[in-house]
Amino acid sequence: MTTPATPATPTKGLEGVVAASTRLSDVRGDIGQLIYCGYNIDELAGKVSYEEVVHLLHHNHLPNRKELDELKATLAGFRDLPKGIIDIIETLPKTTPPMHAIRTAVSALGCFDTTAEDDSQHSQRRKALRLIAQIPVVTAYFHRYRQGLPLVHPDPKLGEAANFLWMINATKPTADMEATMDVCYVLHADHGMNASTFSARVTIATLSDMYSAITTAIGTLKGPLHGGANEGVIKMLQEIGSLDKVDAFIDDALAQKKKIMGIGHRVYKVLDPRAPHLKRMAQILSSQLGDPKWIQMSERIADLMLTKKGLHANVDFYSATVYFSLGIPTDLFTPIFAIARTSGWTANVLEQLADNRLIRPQSIYTGPVGLKVVPIEQR
Repeated sequence: MTTPATPATPTKGLEGVVAASTRLSDVRGDIGQLIYCGYNIDELAGKVSYEEVVHLLHHNHLPNRKELDELKATLAGFRDLPKGIIDIIETLPKTTPPMHAIRTAVSALGCFDTTAEDDSQHSQRRKALRLIAQIPVVTAYFHRYRQGLPLVHPDPKLGEAANFLWMINATKPTADMEATMDVCYVLHADHGMNASTFSARVTIATLSDMYSAITTAIGTLKGPLHGGANEGVIKMLQEIGSLDKVDAFIDDALAQKKKIMGIGHRVYKVLDPRAPHLKRMAQILSSQLGDPKWIQMSERIADLMLTKKGLHANVDFYSATVYFSLGIPTDLFTPIFAIARTSGWTANVLEQLADNRLIRPQSIYTGPVGLKVVPIEQR
């Protein structure tokens, strides 16, 4: 009789397990760095547009002027949704959480694309760009529909960040608002083997289709331990209410071992390198557009958590204040994350397909063995 091999010890949450090699992004948690295709995020944020980052992730180099103009024109040309998708959006209950609506619409987009099952490299790249262009439109259309407002159609003259703000507000954004949203997109574009990226790669590794992979990623991002954390930050700030109540709230939360949303990170052991960029924008926006108490409360929470627990603020912590100051509804925070991250998801899908192997980890069985079936009358 063969003795079963002793199984390896499982790693809970796959922590520390290397699942792939990638050229796309590197999260250096011990020193607080984020790299896109060789560029430190500090080198990119505020210096290049989101469209330039899309090109960087998809082609491994920043575009020249001709390449950038062609990419912008392609994305603008892909924005129009099939009428069937608009019909689906307008049949959803208006109380539907936006991430549910986006997930549903993206899945349905595959039904209206005659090339959905075309696995040629050219077709896959076009589907990737189509999703980057259409997910913001889906988000804006659903947001307008649920408010009972007329849909605002895309403006091909506007870039990705400005067009989204135009479509949800029906007013052209100021240059500062556009620049702020664009930097947010850049900061959220990719982030190593995060949960949603991993799920997209697992799906496409079965040789499923692009739409299925991105639908999977959206479903994963929705969770409050991933993309949903930024909504939790604003809810927490609103619950606290004012700066003078912050200390008592944090002390009580820590005593009850409650999680403080937007604080700490699975990978970064030091400050999240995206956080300073968002903090700076939050400070500016709070003074120009919003109530300064939100950033004041945020800064106090960050100071307390660093002092008491040695934990730093992450990207969600300050992005919440940025979006809130821009007048964006709280439940659109995670959809904005999805809009930006579609560039990274699709780049990872293309990279997985280029050197694919089915992702199939093992598990350790901990249940009983040797059980015998008892006749149903005796159970």
